[in-house]
Amino acid sequence: MIRALSASEVAAALPQLAATLRECVEAGASVGFVMPFAQSEAEAFFRDSVLPGVASGGRVLWVASEGPTLTGTVQLSLEMMPNQRHRAEVSKLLVRPAFRRRGIARALMQALLARAAAEQRPLVTLDTRSGDSAQPLYAALGFEVAGEIPGFALAPDGTGRRDATTYMYRTAPEPARPVSP
Repeated sequence: MIRALSASEVAAALPQLAATLRECVEAGASVGFVMPFAQSEAEAFFRDSVLPGVASGGRVLWVASEGPTLTGTVQLSLEMMPNQRHRAEVSKLLVRPAFRRRGIARALMQALLARAAAEQRPLVTLDTRSGDSAQPLYAALGFEVAGEIPGFALAPDGTGRRDATTYMYRTAPEPARPVSP
């Protein structure tokens, strides 16, 4: 089941959200964190960086679950500068390693893209580690490569290696505007 969480639901789900993030980083996901990566650090990220945006309405967080188990999550940032209110940004598409290859990431992204359309955000952007396993999924969902930046982020394994990132975007047709006489 895929659903967006309210701020109070995000607060209640902090341990599971953090566990999902930690498991993904431990499995090699390049999502901003480097090993060693503690559960407390993952909880602090969701509590201090994500929860305020969900509470203000500037960020939407979806979860996928099987019964009581949170299996994945993704976020859509709607907080943009005044000249960028036509776009939104994808953040932290995470699927727990034990639940991968079941269509969860695709379902999360489809919910996110539907919300972006409902919010009249025809341009959706993201970045991903170049060559990452998520890159073909994004391409299949209509995202195009804008470019690559070498040495953009430290590898999550803590070795100090610097990985390239690929910026991608997806455009949707803009709604028709009434023509004034």
